[in-house]
Amino acid sequence: MTDRSPLLDHPGAVPAPDGERTAVAWHFGDPFAEQRSAARKVAVVDRSDREVIAVPGAERLSWLHLVISQHVTDLAEGAGTEALVLDGQGRVDAHMLLAHLDGTVWLDTEPGARATGVRGGTTALLDYLQQMVFWSKVEPRDATAERAVLSLVGPETPDLLAKVDLPVPAAPYGVAAAQDVIVRRMPWPGHDAADLLVPRAELSTWWTRLTEAGARPMGSLAFDALRVEALRPRMGVDTDEKTIPHEVNWIHVAAHIAKGCYRGQETVAKVHNVGRPPRRMLLLHLDGATDVLPETGAQVFAGERAVGRIGSVAQHHELGPIALALVKRSVEPGTDLVVGSGAESTQASIDPDSVPEDTPALGRIAAQGLRG
Repeated sequence: MTDRSPLLDHPGAVPAPDGERTAVAWHFGDPFAEQRSAARKVAVVDRSDREVIAVPGAERLSWLHLVISQHVTDLAEGAGTEALVLDGQGRVDAHMLLAHLDGTVWLDTEPGARATGVRGGTTALLDYLQQMVFWSKVEPRDATAERAVLSLVGPETPDLLAKVDLPVPAAPYGVAAAQDVIVRRMPWPGHDAADLLVPRAELSTWWTRLTEAGARPMGSLAFDALRVEALRPRMGVDTDEKTIPHEVNWIHVAAHIAKGCYRGQETVAKVHNVGRPPRRMLLLHLDGATDVLPETGAQVFAGERAVGRIGSVAQHHELGPIALALVKRSVEPGTDLVVGSGAESTQASIDPDSVPEDTPALGRIAAQGLRG
């Protein structure tokens, strides 16, 4: 786990309440204005609570190909992708972003990421990877003390990178480096973004350079609102112990359907061929008349029947209160839903554009080819 970010000591930084991302800033005074800047110009968000794993070694790609869900044997230098670690039943253990550069694959993932160990039980993701090395020429290590993640979000991201003399990789997932900063171009949240893996000792220096060059400081609250709008799940929030990749738009994005020889691959192939995962992640519009938004894990009801669970909940600068929810596939897009029960219940409706491909209404993720 990472320590409290030094950027929390910068002017305007507001820490998150207990139980949230307490290591990084929650917002900088005006979350809606931060979202608008990210949607129209460019904003920078501190994501230095993410854990970073470095995977050097001559066999790094062939070894990773066997232990993660993504096809990476031909991952070129200067390329990135998304990937998962699955358990034996194809359920998601961990999600990560990759950047391949100068003989090393850099993985960044949620703080506290865990995976099902080779002998059962759960273990830290790094421990699992190290358990899987065997005789391969690869040396995965904890690089969280070496690198920290800052993310730029907004249509002016390329211009901002140029202002601070950083490269502008080809989108999506292109990777380049300069000044000891690894830049990975991202297709979300929003139409343009970039993750910067900066030296952790220079985190404050780079934050100052980026903000002085024109990036508005943005907290995790605004970042999550844009992520929810983009239908991008967060591991451990929008997933539970039963989640498979098909339910949360990670097929093709992070899980390859054709390659074999990785844990959980049989489930991935079977469900893809049938085309009917038991649940689907949908965007819900919540009734804005209530003062209190539902919490992650709250049940979703259709009438008296429980049909799902709430994941990420956000206040969006244009859409109002929204949430991602895992909902039974049998629920029709026009169904009126209720989140929670009793006095704290909230009316909700399904955004029709969030409905995935295997249902009658073709959603926007499917229309994008699930590739951003």
